[in-house]
Amino acid sequence: MAGTISKMKVDLQDEVKYTLILGDDAIDMNSLINKDIRLFWNGDIFCSACGKKTKNSFGEGFCYPCFQSAPEATECTIRPELCRAHLGEGRDPEWEERNHNTPHIVYLAASDIVKVGVTRITQVPTRWIDQGASSAIRLAETPNRYEAGILEVALKSFFADKTNWQRMLKNEVDDSIDLVEEKWNLHDQLPEDLIQFFSENDEVIDINYPVLAYPTKVKSLSFDKTPTIEGKLVGIKGQYLIFEDGSVLNIRKHTSYFLEVNF
Repeated sequence: MAGTISKMKVDLQDEVKYTLILGDDAIDMNSLINKDIRLFWNGDIFCSACGKKTKNSFGEGFCYPCFQSAPEATECTIRPELCRAHLGEGRDPEWEERNHNTPHIVYLAASDIVKVGVTRITQVPTRWIDQGASSAIRLAETPNRYEAGILEVALKSFFADKTNWQRMLKNEVDDSIDLVEEKWNLHDQLPEDLIQFFSENDEVIDINYPVLAYPTKVKSLSFDKTPTIEGKLVGIKGQYLIFEDGSVLNIRKHTSYFLEVNF
């Protein structure tokens, strides 16, 4: 099979179900665990926005002009407190209205530490799975991305907002974390203008990944340095493939690369 890839689709079941989109084909990645696979990059990259061939990939699979102009690559995707969708502004106001001027949640996710994050309500639990969280809880629900971003900024003094990907892939999880307790400890510390968004939903979502063995030492692979990547697949966590030798491949990082996959 061959085609341009995008980040794996996920479905939360007893364990996460992963599907790799390869052009018009879809590969059940869970069925390949404990099997030898081979991925080959022929050197081609096709922009995820305009579809044109590009020498280099920017952001998540964009050519440089689209990275500078596409609404999907706007700065507020990383820093939601900069979002202007609620003002009817942005690179593409119609796109912003559909995607950013919509309900968002601020959440706490557990792994080796507690992390705070923001996502569209329609991206629950996809966002938690993509970052490799072991569990997560809703902290607040806001009417738009901007308000969620302001709340996240207020919480950064309490929690990290970035995942340590190496610890995540080693499965270094702190089982003593109580997300419900962590959430409600914050209740009286939030500014009055933000407490109105606090969520009463205390459901903790536990996430199990299809992994036979976690690496003790992580070696990151890249098609830019190694066009052919092969080995026995022993697990998938976040958007990473984990191989028997401890090497890992970030599929999301290689969005828009044209790959041939054999198994």
